[in-house]
Order: sequence, then structure tokens, then C-alpha cells
Amino acid sequence: AEDEIILFEREMKEFWTKLKSIYGTEQINQTSALRDSCKESIKALSEKWSKKLKEGDLMIDKIQEYSNEILQQTQRISENQEHLTEIKSNLNQEEERKKDLTDSIQELKEELMKKKEIISSKNKAAKERMERLCKSKILFEERLGLEIRRIHNEQLQFIFRHIDHKDPDKPYVFTLSINEQGDYEVTSCTPPLDCIAELQLKVRQTNNFSAFVANIRKAFTALSHK
Repeated sequence: AEDEIILFEREMKEFWTKLKSIYGTEQINQTSALRDSCKESIKALSEKWSKKLKEGDLMIDKIQEYSNEILQQTQRISENQEHLTEIKSNLNQEEERKKDLTDSIQELKEELMKKKEIISSKNKAAKERMERLCKSKILFEERLGLEIRRIHNEQLQFIFRHIDHKDPDKPYVFTLSINEQGDYEVTSCTPPLDCIAELQLKVRQTNNFSAFVANIRKAFTALSHK
């Protein structure tokens, strides 16, 4: 637009030069006034379009700025979406681990309850067996000259006398307990007997406790005669 204005002004100057050579001063003055009016109109038009062009450039810059901002916001939204997807994935994994842990804890609780029930059952059986042994105390004392004592750790101590004719008060002692499996177990024997392991195995198989005690007394008696 500016190039056209410059070209137009040059043509007007040429036109004016030709005009002066043809017309008189009055006509030239009229033409000059007309030319000045045209120049003012052209100048106003030029300023108007120049302003429009500047406004257009500003508008283009603003549009480009908005476009860049929208692009950045779109990128941020995309990044946030990816981050959100990652967070959801982590939450799902944590939820699965939590469920696995809860299931494991429940299994451990159930297993612990079963073990407690088994231990309780064994303890009850051991207690009942020990009570039966205590009830047999009087019978053993009367028939076998035996003294039975309850000592530490829920053990029973069996003390035989009247075995050695030379020393009737000499004690022959063995200590008995009920182990974790609910079986009889001899924890000590004085004086020691070679057959104690065999007798212990037999009472576990037969559960004939009276015969077990009688056999130990026989073994002590045989040992005293050596």
C-alpha cells in the first residue's frame, strides 16, 4: 500500500509539472488546492490503513501468542493425563498388594487358631493324663511302696523304696513328663537303667502305664541284686 502511495505522489508531481506549462496561475492554484486536498485525503487514508496494518500485525501476534499458550496447555494436559494414568496404575498395584497381604494375614490367623486348638487339645490331654497318674498315686504307694511327687514344669517324680533289702530306705527315682507330642518321656533316672528307653517306647505303644511303672520297679530290683 505504501509503494502505491509513493508511486501515486510521483505521478501527481509529474502531472503538476505538465499542468503548469499548459494552464494559467489561477487554474494552477485551483488545481494545487485540489491536489492538496487529494494529498490530505491520501494521507488520511494512508494513516488509516497504516493503523489497520499495525492493528492487524498486533492481532496476528496476539493470535500466535494464544496459539502457543493453547499448545502449552495441551501439552500440560497430556502430561497430567499420563501422570494420572501412572497414579491409577500404582493405586491398583497397591490395592492388589493390600489384598494379598490381607489374605496372607487371614491365612496366618487361621493357621495360628488351628495350632492353638491343637496345643490346647494336647495340653488338655496331658493334663487329664497327669490327673489320672495322680489318682493312681495311692494305689502305687500301697502296692509298690512308691511315692509320687509333682515337681517343676509339670513333671512327676517316682520314688521307690523297700527295694534294697540291705537298705530299705534307699530311694530309686525316675522323673516323668508329657512331651509336646503328648507322649510319656523319662527325663531322669537314678540309678540309671539300661532298659529305660525300651520301657519308654513300650508304654508309648501300649499306653499301659501301670505295667510301665511295675517294669521299672522290677528293673531297679534286678539292679539292686547285682
